[in-house]
Amino acid sequence: APLLGPSTADTSDVAPIRVLVADDSVVVRRLISDVINAESDMEVVGVAANGRSAVEAAHRLAPDVITLDVEMPVLDGLGALAEIRRFAPATPVVMFSVATLEGSRHAADAIARGANAVIGKPSGPGGLSNSLDKIRNEVVPQLRVLAERRAATRSLEPMVRADVQSPQATPAVSNPSDAAPMPTQRADGHFARVDCVVVGVSTGGPRALEEIVGQFPSDFPVPVLIVQHMPPTFTVMLATRLARRTPLAVVEAGDDMVLSPGTIYIAPGDRHLVVERQGAAIVTRLNEAPPENSCRPSADVLFRSAVEHFGARVLGVVLTGMGEDGMRGCEVIRHAGGRIIVQDEATSVVWGMPGAVARRGLADAILPLAEVVPEIVERVESGRGASGSNRRRNESP
Repeated sequence: APLLGPSTADTSDVAPIRVLVADDSVVVRRLISDVINAESDMEVVGVAANGRSAVEAAHRLAPDVITLDVEMPVLDGLGALAEIRRFAPATPVVMFSVATLEGSRHAADAIARGANAVIGKPSGPGGLSNSLDKIRNEVVPQLRVLAERRAATRSLEPMVRADVQSPQATPAVSNPSDAAPMPTQRADGHFARVDCVVVGVSTGGPRALEEIVGQFPSDFPVPVLIVQHMPPTFTVMLATRLARRTPLAVVEAGDDMVLSPGTIYIAPGDRHLVVERQGAAIVTRLNEAPPENSCRPSADVLFRSAVEHFGARVLGVVLTGMGEDGMRGCEVIRHAGGRIIVQDEATSVVWGMPGAVARRGLADAILPLAEVVPEIVERVESGRGASGSNRRRNESP
């Protein structure tokens, strides 16, 4: 299942993408390697026949991207993925296995453990021939786009952290001169009114979301719309997982859903999520417009759409993720007078998306993951005149 849009980059003057291939079948390893090595912008730098060897090779070779089978000896692919994520949290990993067919438990587990994409490996009659087609048409394009996004992110990440225990908040940065000069708090001490919360998140997102959604109160008074970069079908699984952890309603967004207070809407994989006015109501809409930032769904698309209908009453949130998706949307939010919260570097798996927003001076608060939802709740309740501590943690001037 494709996670990202097709690449259009010119690769003639750049170093080849370095790929590690892990599969217990020598035939499949050869198939994948032959296809990748035939690409002018890619090369296989290592192969592994079991999960333990894959972990060791990933540590030794530091590849740009990795393909992993699930069913391997010594250590299976999911176990290998978990270990690789400890020392290489930002390295893109594509699971390619008969165990990761759409809708399977292993596929959902792989995404939850940090796989960037999962592609089902054909089996049965014609399996090898069909696998060759999958490698050419799905695996290789996926590896290429993920590698390009990772390369673009590296310049934004002085530190990528896997150790996220008891972090301290990252200091805030000043707002740029072109940001909207609206004060964070009104003269009466309350935050400005918020009628819609929009969230952008990518690498490390499923676990981050599972960790924080339970902090929302059952009477949370505004809708929450989330763009999590995931393949099609997996966003409905994410919605199901999140629903078990929060008192709020959680749904995969569809067309013509009326935005309701206390409901979390997850953008479906491979569809942009926007909002539109329909009579007196504001509803969700999906579209297949071109990817932005190599992403569909894109946080930028959602953020812009929210501003069109809610203006300054939008609160933008950007959590852990690779790339810059959400940064331009946050510029739109700020110019409209809305406010922005980003996750800090210490608690992010990859400080690409939130780091891009912070470095542009767009963030009103830069917080550890555990403090993000309390900050959201405080701003929403205070903007409605509810009592609150109005703590201004890491506020920009």
